Formats: sequence, structure tokens, C-alpha cells
Amino acid sequence: MRATAKLLAFTVALTGTLPAAPAQGQDWPSRPVRIVSAFAAGGAADIVARTLADHLSATFKQQFFVEAKPGASGTLAVQSVVTAPPDGYNFVVTTSTLLVLLPASKPKLGYDPVASLSNIAYVAGTPIVLSVSGKSSIKSLKDFIADAKSSAKPLTYSSSGLGSSGHLVAEVLAQQAGIKIEHVPYKGGSQGLTDLIGGHIAFGSQTLPSTAQYMKSGTLTAIAHSAKERLSEFAEVPTLKEQGYDIVSTTWYSLSGPAGLPDDIVQKVNRAVAEGMATPEAQQRLKQNGLISEAMSVTEFRKFVDSEITRWKPVVEQAGLVEK
Repeated sequence: MRATAKLLAFTVALTGTLPAAPAQGQDWPSRPVRIVSAFAAGGAADIVARTLADHLSATFKQQFFVEAKPGASGTLAVQSVVTAPPDGYNFVVTTSTLLVLLPASKPKLGYDPVASLSNIAYVAGTPIVLSVSGKSSIKSLKDFIADAKSSAKPLTYSSSGLGSSGHLVAEVLAQQAGIKIEHVPYKGGSQGLTDLIGGHIAFGSQTLPSTAQYMKSGTLTAIAHSAKERLSEFAEVPTLKEQGYDIVSTTWYSLSGPAGLPDDIVQKVNRAVAEGMATPEAQQRLKQNGLISEAMSVTEFRKFVDSEITRWKPVVEQAGLVEK
């Protein structure tokens, strides 16, 4: 015991302090890390997931790989991470739909957007685009509203899913404009766009990344979008707000992990995401797909999620989308 005490005293004398315990997560990541994408390849969530995986792999010198797990409006992906151990090896690309709109519309969803997850970082957001077939005589929102008011039947439309941002933006527009519309649910946004191009439904209310390629080719005509101001990459498309409708909304994408994730890992990943999304390569990749990045600290992002829940819950209730 005395020898041990003398050795400890000698160590303190040399270093001026007791040896520090290893920091939590100091060796993280020591093996490949999974990022789950809730939606099929090619969509905005998949673009975000792969952009994140590329940067985080380079930053942490360890493989971050994307696992696509579509189904049940994206909740299968979230559930697979909610039930994973909080050790920093399982993340999920979350969205405004998964953290705000679905929890508001489905009281028995199976997870709490705040209590069941460690919400880590805001990545990027994109507006909803209202579009019609390129063959349509409608070329503006004014034409569209006039057509809707003169139609004997409600105009049919597609979104990226029941209770999605596109669904709600269209419903709010209908309320403000005094028109009748009918949501046609599809299993995926691409099928809805196919039917829109084919003239089987009147209009689409989907994310900009989903519609951008069709807008550029002229297959679809964009008549408005829900960003607060015009976008440099799509400057010809006016906002809903500038056309007299008080609708500003983005579908946003974020990164989350299981509840109880060590704070040092949360902070490291948050900083890495902010740095990665600011690089010229990531900026170009995001802007080309109509995505706008914004850096938020962990605290800022969690406050943002809370504010979005407060904002959209009454809208979901007013639209009659809460499951009984």
C-alpha cells in the first residue's frame, strides 16, 4: 500500500495532476457507422444521407455507410435507430415529416420525436413546389386558382405522402384561396409525378428535388414554391408569399440518433455536419438539387424542432389529419 501511495505521489509530482480518465467516446468511431435513409434512392433524403456519409467518412477516418430502409412513411427507418444501442454507430436521416408532421397526425406512432431520439443536427431544407403538366394551359398560380374555382370537381393532386409538407402546403393554399382540392395518396412521390406528367391528376405539391429535373426539361411547369424568397438556381419561379399567400414552409432534413447518445459524440457530429455542409463540394451538390443548408448548434436545432412542432400541430388538427 505504501509503495502504491509513493508511486501515485511521484506521478502527481511529475505531471501536476492525476491521470485523466478516458473521455467518453474518445475511441469513437472504431468500426463502420450506419446512417439509415427512410426513403428510396434518388430522393432528397437519399441525397442528404450520401452527402453526409461522404463527409463524415472523411472527417472521422472511418466508413459511414447508407442503409436504405423505406416503408411505413419512413417510420421503419426511425424505429430501427430508436431501438439501437446509443453507442454512436447508428444514425438516421430525419425530416420535418418524421419529427413533426407524422407525430402530430399519428398519436400511436410508436416513437416520440424528442424523447425517443437524440436530435443532432439540421442539414438542409427545401421548399414545396406546386407544379402542373408541361402540356397544361395553366402557366401561373393565377391561372391555376381561376381554373380551380371554375372546375365542377375538386382538383386532384399528389404529394410525397399523407400528412407530408406537400400535403399540408396544398391544403393551406386551398383554405386561403377558397378552392376545393382532393389529395390522391401514392405509395411514393415518383408515381404521383408520373401520373401528373401523364395528365391523370391536376397538380403536384412536392419537394423541389423531386420535381427539379422535370422543371428543367419542361415536362412540368412550376407555378409557385413555398420558400420565403426566390431561389438563385430557380429564379424564374415565384414564391407563394409574393403572390399574396401567407405560406412559407420548407421540408427539412436532419440527423438523429438513439436517445441517450453520449453528448461528446453528439457535439462532434454536429460540428462535423456544419463543417461538411459548408464545403464548396457539398454546397454545389445541395443547391443543384434545390436544398439550402443552414448551420445550427445542437441546442439551436432542438429548439427549432420544438418550434416546428408548436407551429404545425394545430395545422394538422385543423386539416382533420389526426388519426382517431
